[in-house]
Amino acid sequence: MIAGLRLFAIGFIVLSVVYLYLSLRQRWRCRRALEDEYDQGHIKGDRDAFIEAGLKEYQGSLRRKLIWGVYIVPLVLVALLIYVTNFL
Repeated sequence: MIAGLRLFAIGFIVLSVVYLYLSLRQRWRCRRALEDEYDQGHIKGDRDAFIEAGLKEYQGSLRRKLIWGVYIVPLVLVALLIYVTNFL
């Protein structure tokens, strides 16, 4: 039991680092894409306002929500593996 809790704790820490990396990298890529789109000259108005509006739209996007799979998928698979190994 203690070994399982330790495994989940270490796994959670590792997955948190991976999640933070992916989240920051994806936000950076989105911001860069918005900056490139504005710099092409097809958009009128304030550059910072355009980028902030695009980042707000990104906050609600499916792509951002899919990054949560970093936590869900591995933890569920390990829990399922432990259950199958011990109880079936």
